[in-house]
This record gives sequence, C-alpha cells and structure tokens, in this order.
Amino acid sequence: MKIRMPLLALALCASCVTAQAQMLQPGLWELTTSNMQVDGKPLPDMDFMLSQLKNLPPDQRAMMEGMLAKQGVTVGGKGVRSCLTPQQVATNDIPLQDPKSGCTQKITDRTGNVWKFQFSCPKAQGNGQATFLSDKEFTTQVSGTFNASGVQQQGSMNTRAVWLGNDCGTVKPRT
Repeated sequence: MKIRMPLLALALCASCVTAQAQMLQPGLWELTTSNMQVDGKPLPDMDFMLSQLKNLPPDQRAMMEGMLAKQGVTVGGKGVRSCLTPQQVATNDIPLQDPKSGCTQKITDRTGNVWKFQFSCPKAQGNGQATFLSDKEFTTQVSGTFNASGVQQQGSMNTRAVWLGNDCGTVKPRT
C-alpha cells in the first residue's frame, strides 16, 4: 500500500489541476484511476485497491478513511468521491486536494477541450493532460516522479472524473 497511496494522492492532485480549468457542475464527483504504473510496472487497478481497503482491520480502515475525509474525499462506488459546492465551482479554484498539501499547479497550454498542466507537490511532481468531455466528465493522463519511501520512482496513471448528481449525500465539501 505504500506505493499505491502516493499514486492515489497524485491522481487526486492531478484531478484538482484539471477541475479548475473549466466550469464543472457542482455536486458529487467520483474519480477512478486506471493504467497505474510505477517504474514501468503495472499496479493493480482501483477496484483491487478499494477491495484491499475494505479488507483492512476496522481500525486501520477507519484511519485511512478518516485521513481521506479530512481532505474532503470519501471512498465510494468505484473510486473516491468529492463534493463541490456552487461557490467552489464559480471560483475556478476547485479544492479537490487538501489546501495544506503544499501542491501547486500550472496550466501550460489550452487548446479546445484539451489542457496541459504541470504540478508540484512535496513528494511528487510531473505533468499531464486533461480532456473535458462535458461539464459532467473529464479524463486526465498524468506522469511524474514521486518519493513514496525515500526512493525516487516514475509513475503514470489515467483518471476519469464523473459527476454523480447535485446531492453530495454524506460527502462533505472541502472548506
């Protein structure tokens, strides 16, 4: 799990970059990742990682879910879920990541519905591309380096974000 969790954080960071690039629908969003690789070797898909989380002892699972919840993210469905308020969408600065994470993003090219970006986090940096399919769906391809446990590694992944509806249910928006 040590390698997979930084990649999940990397996916969320990359999704944050792309979400602020275009007006999106406020409400509940689900992000799933696929084609994750570390140093050219494939990692299990999101379904497998979520099943691993569900198989953790109750106290460890609660700790992991609590850490994600503090970042405004809830595990659910086929990925992680995040709630965006109308005010967050209107600012074009949608906080899908923890504002205290130390991550920064920069959009480097905007061509139609495809936007390229760079990101930098304390333990990850890289670049990616977002493709906006509508105001209710976008995909990203991200590659970069990260340091999960003192070792610099190359990673890449694809992310798909889908709007689930206006009602966030129990998923609290990030404040």
